[in-house]
Amino acid sequence: MSFIPHTEEDIKMMLDTIGINDIEDLFDEIPKHLHVNDLRGLPESLNEMEINRIMHKHAAKDQAGLCFIGAGAYEHYIPAVVWEIVGRGEFMTAYTPYQAEASQGTLQAIYEYQTMMADLMGMDVSNASLYDGASGLGEAALMAVRANRKSKSRKILVPMALHPSYRRTAKTIASPQGVEFTEVPYDAKTGCILTADLEKFSGQDITAVVIAQPNFFGVLEDVDAVTNWAHQQNALVIAVVNPTAMSILKEPGKWGEKGADIAVGDGQPLGIPLSSGGPYFGFMCCKQDYLRTMPGRIIGRTTDSEGNEGFVLNLQAREQHIRRSKATSNICTNQALMASVATIYMSLMGAEGLRRVAIKSHLNAYSLKEQLTAINGVNSVFDAPMFDEFVLRLNKPIAKVLDMLAEHGIQGGYNLTREYPKLGECILVCATETKTKEELKAYAHALQKVEVSHE
Repeated sequence: MSFIPHTEEDIKMMLDTIGINDIEDLFDEIPKHLHVNDLRGLPESLNEMEINRIMHKHAAKDQAGLCFIGAGAYEHYIPAVVWEIVGRGEFMTAYTPYQAEASQGTLQAIYEYQTMMADLMGMDVSNASLYDGASGLGEAALMAVRANRKSKSRKILVPMALHPSYRRTAKTIASPQGVEFTEVPYDAKTGCILTADLEKFSGQDITAVVIAQPNFFGVLEDVDAVTNWAHQQNALVIAVVNPTAMSILKEPGKWGEKGADIAVGDGQPLGIPLSSGGPYFGFMCCKQDYLRTMPGRIIGRTTDSEGNEGFVLNLQAREQHIRRSKATSNICTNQALMASVATIYMSLMGAEGLRRVAIKSHLNAYSLKEQLTAINGVNSVFDAPMFDEFVLRLNKPIAKVLDMLAEHGIQGGYNLTREYPKLGECILVCATETKTKEELKAYAHALQKVEVSHE
């Protein structure tokens, strides 16, 4: 069936009504040399049954195995009730709440999300979510330029130990608007930013400093020292954080003497399955002082003229609500359904539940690191405290080792040789609360066999 199920008679009637002979006449302003006359390489169309057969065939190739990859997307246990609730039509089919009077349930859910995220980050305000964590950093960079009126440079310091995808995405979004990203090296021993490496920027006009906690290597930064240094330079602090880690670590709003100014990250750990890479959602929180420079939307709670409680769109700084030239962001998709998932997940887990998940992940990571580094030829790269990820250096080619681990049903980690070639044959390994003692031992046993087979 055609995508638009009109009969030939329907089409002829519509064309006659508007006074043209052919649908192609609607596009006569497009130069002929730009027309595509055929789609070479595209196979013939299939019916629904044939497509289902192909998809089931591909799905059967997926091997679940044990996942130890991490690197920005984490396997956490998701209570069954989370998606049972989100699957209801009120959540699954809800759209942008343009009309507050007809969208009270959606607005309340978003309000609850904002409240929990602001509390988790120790910040004053949260918006109604962004596309993902990486684009959230790009938005935070542009927000910092708007908010830091003392700075004229548009220069933002970004640690090389920040997730590579975040760095690339932020540059793609903000560089065309004149934002300059300057990379700060990490210490070869600890994997952290050293304040000594920041001193060469002292006295310069810096708009903002980005701090990842934990950073891409899983290492915990000295957030207090870096935050204080940034504020001494009249720069804003943009925190890029793992929300699960914030349940046991110092939240961005309490970093240093004044706290971070903006906090962003990916909400995937809060009830969103890995799903082959998405969809996820980004969160953004900030201090009250910078509320009006924040992109997106903010939901507020109020009362009507009769004293009844209600929810409204307080801030609508998107191009869908105001003139494009006045908008702070042109990101239309705010991943509201995924934010609703996080709301339900956090409501069910509570502060203590999130804390237990974080602690169990942390303990599992340390246990796995201890077992793996006991293997001959496997060494830890950084000696700083970590959360639930760590970097190992092997004496064998990482790509080959990962392939052999996969044959044992283990997704062994993230290959760092492309983004960080100077580290050598290194791998980023993650362990969350989902792993049992037996599974940690299974990884160590498999890696031992791989190492021995390469001798």
